[in-house]
Amino acid sequence: MKQPPRLPVHPLRQLGPGLITGAADDDPSGIATYSQAGAQFGFSMLWTMVFTLPLMTSIQNISARIGYVTGHGLAANIKRSFARPVLLAVVGLLVLANTLNIAADFAAMAEALVLLLGGSPHVYAVTFGLFTLVLQVFLPYQRYVAWLKWLTLALLAYVAVVFMVHLQWREVAVRIVQPQLPATRDTLLMVVAVFGTTISPYLFFWQAAQEVEDKEAGVPHTAAEVRRHLRRIKWDTRIGMAFSNLIAFFIILATAATLHAAGVTDIETSAQAAQALRPVAGDWAFLLFALGIIGTGLLAVPVLAGSAAYAVAEAAGWEGSLSLRLEQGQGRGFYGVIAVATLGGVALCFTPVDPVKELFWSAVLNGVIAVPIMVVMMLLATRASVMGPHVIGRRLRWLGWLATVAMAAVVAALGLTSV
Repeated sequence: MKQPPRLPVHPLRQLGPGLITGAADDDPSGIATYSQAGAQFGFSMLWTMVFTLPLMTSIQNISARIGYVTGHGLAANIKRSFARPVLLAVVGLLVLANTLNIAADFAAMAEALVLLLGGSPHVYAVTFGLFTLVLQVFLPYQRYVAWLKWLTLALLAYVAVVFMVHLQWREVAVRIVQPQLPATRDTLLMVVAVFGTTISPYLFFWQAAQEVEDKEAGVPHTAAEVRRHLRRIKWDTRIGMAFSNLIAFFIILATAATLHAAGVTDIETSAQAAQALRPVAGDWAFLLFALGIIGTGLLAVPVLAGSAAYAVAEAAGWEGSLSLRLEQGQGRGFYGVIAVATLGGVALCFTPVDPVKELFWSAVLNGVIAVPIMVVMMLLATRASVMGPHVIGRRLRWLGWLATVAMAAVVAALGLTSV
């Protein structure tokens, strides 16, 4: 029987895992790190957003292709292709980094709510933890994120700042091409933090797992459909990563034009970062900043906890999917990992570490951990035994290795300066 013609799909409906991944990348950790970069180094840190965009896009494209082509997440592919110690090291590092990142995000979200309402940050951290855990377990993520994404519009206030303050655009352009950065350990530390919060390991595992979920939802497996879907992955990822880096670019630009210009070069609290919004928002600055932190945090925490759960479930051979229903006895191990990562993050909020500093160091840790994971991903994506006829092409291969080498270089440079 002849199949009915396929109806055209609206371009916006084709945006999925790539767009969500890009939005989740600008979490409280990213906001704090980009704000520190702009405040401390001014316009001279803008080059990082231009430089990392093609690298971030390529490595995310590779992770998504691995998930879709193989029908398995990154941890499952590592389990099949590498020795068990490699699998345990990668998954262990990911869970550690994600739990610390969740803790940092909860701490920043709690501090933002304290700025708005007063009260105890510990009580707010526990409340956010329980709230996000219940939603992750009992509400499908697609419905959950549909309304949370609107809260990230508060980040556009940083874009508005740029057009409301007087800027020497020629100087901005010059500093992108010719940054004036001191050759110090602090500079390298900031570059590693910016790279780490932009090209984060949890994003690799999340986007690969989401492509697996899409494939299991009924995407055809014919050669023509695979090629069509790989093109969709490419454009979805490009748009998602461009959105992510564009927001990050404006956060650095806004804080450089306000905080750095005013001589505020060391951000120690979320309140100081909120001052970047004062020129355009006035007394509403703290409200907008709090909404941005809380909104992006609520969006990012499920991605952080979910990517850890996918990795552990794949490594252990458990069933893992956000479509599983715990109330029906499904996915106990998978949701158990989500609970441990989420509540572990809450517990770490009770340490006496400043939330913004905690966010910054979690970004540095992400940069260090990303290197071995990126190496493993590149080896998987270039193996015909894994990818079949869909191994990545020469251009994507060069960009992927360039991203890996660039991340390794800045981490190695930081290590040498620390010795």
